[in-house]
Amino acid sequence: MDKGYEEKYHSIEQDHWWYTSRRLTILNMIDGLPRNTRILDIGCSGGVLMLDLKAKGFTDVTGIDFSAEAIEQCKAKGLNNVFVMDAHFPDFKDDEFDLIIASDCLEHLEKDTVALQNWQRILKKGGKGLIFVPAFMSLWSEHDVINHHFRRYTREELATKAKGAGFTVNKASYWNFAMFFPTWLYRKMRNMSKSAKEQPEDHMDKFNPAVNSLLKVWMKLENGLFGATGFPLGVSVMVSVNK
Repeated sequence: MDKGYEEKYHSIEQDHWWYTSRRLTILNMIDGLPRNTRILDIGCSGGVLMLDLKAKGFTDVTGIDFSAEAIEQCKAKGLNNVFVMDAHFPDFKDDEFDLIIASDCLEHLEKDTVALQNWQRILKKGGKGLIFVPAFMSLWSEHDVINHHFRRYTREELATKAKGAGFTVNKASYWNFAMFFPTWLYRKMRNMSKSAKEQPEDHMDKFNPAVNSLLKVWMKLENGLFGATGFPLGVSVMVSVNK
């Protein structure tokens, strides 16, 4: 991730509608798990999801991130069970975690199949994994470049790679359906209008508070439908897996 963007990311991840909505989706999907579930947040960034998990009563939460700055952000928030670590090769014992969460992490990893195999290795038998990634190479833009993404995924591709790593796929679905067409149109226009000499820019800006709140409400409604049926299109794609 570009360092300038990383600073911006940390400044908005707490309240931005996109990140709050995705965290709510994750929390809804694991609500029935015992509170002593041993959880690993892969690509934990500044620890906002870890804090949400602890606020929900989960008592055993570990985080890893490749960025030393991100881990310092976690520690500044009182999160001490966090480590600078390459997500390709998480340095944990076999069968160590009950739940692995990787939210917009896998696309940053050059060898995604190696990472998935190692995530499967450290998950306990019967354990659960939630993996969210950006969807569709047709949405590729300068935002992906500045984030140092290697790829975007289709639902079928992500599910196939998860199965190839030894996981059982319980659910594969796109997420954030409502924003797919506006995002596709916006990025196509940006890609056509931007000069090759211009520096890439991210597309994650602070919103007017009223707009941000409205989008949070919209995504809360959409998340209700996501839990019931999933979506055929979306800006992101996810799989829920078991070992």
